[in-house]
Amino acid sequence: MLGCALESYKVYWPLFVLIFYVISPIPHFIATRLSDDSDAASSACRELAYFFTTGIVVSAFGLPIILARIHLIYWGACGLVLAGNAVIFLTILGFFVVFGRGDDFSWEQW
Repeated sequence: MLGCALESYKVYWPLFVLIFYVISPIPHFIATRLSDDSDAASSACRELAYFFTTGIVVSAFGLPIILARIHLIYWGACGLVLAGNAVIFLTILGFFVVFGRGDDFSWEQW
């Protein structure tokens, strides 16, 4: 948001990365819904979901760089958006690591 809202930038193109924040967990949700409940280490559906999620995350990091290269946004705004991307995607990853294990989660481990 700072990449858009600061007085020196005044351009709202970086807000398009919000779309990537919303669609990044969707492949994982679809894969967990469609995959069988076996304890296999890998399945084709899960690997395809990882592939699509990786593409979405890379696109979210690439969009601000491309916007800065074609001079639609400033490089300072690009840096702020990239820092925000890192925070948001690490938060999403942390959520899936902590809460994606199943029923063996316990608050006592904290």
